[in-house]
Amino acid sequence: MKRADDFETRREHLKGMSAGELRDHFWSLAEKIVDPLLTLGYENTSPSVERSILLRMGFSSLEAKPIVEEAVSRNLLGHGAGNIVYRLAKSRNLSIKDAGISLAEGRLWDEAAALFGGGTR
Repeated sequence: MKRADDFETRREHLKGMSAGELRDHFWSLAEKIVDPLLTLGYENTSPSVERSILLRMGFSSLEAKPIVEEAVSRNLLGHGAGNIVYRLAKSRNLSIKDAGISLAEGRLWDEAAALFGGGTR
């Protein structure tokens, strides 16, 4: 079975474009494809992603796990575990490590939640 060649028909709208216009058209199409992926990345997270971020901030897995678990239980994970630690550190004038350790030990969570408009559990 021979495939019908419809290349000429499909490329009609591209025929009169210069190399620069074709390049711009290509990148606009590429952006349309990637935009939903970027939106998912900006608007969604998971406990494993948040633990990974905390690990890259210098916390051990034993420290990161309780921070993420408590952020989940307080419905704060959408703000980002690293962001929670960072904002708490800034508000209390602590180092990021000290703020994270406090959260991992179960302290300062009410204050952290209040920074994001949340209350206590």
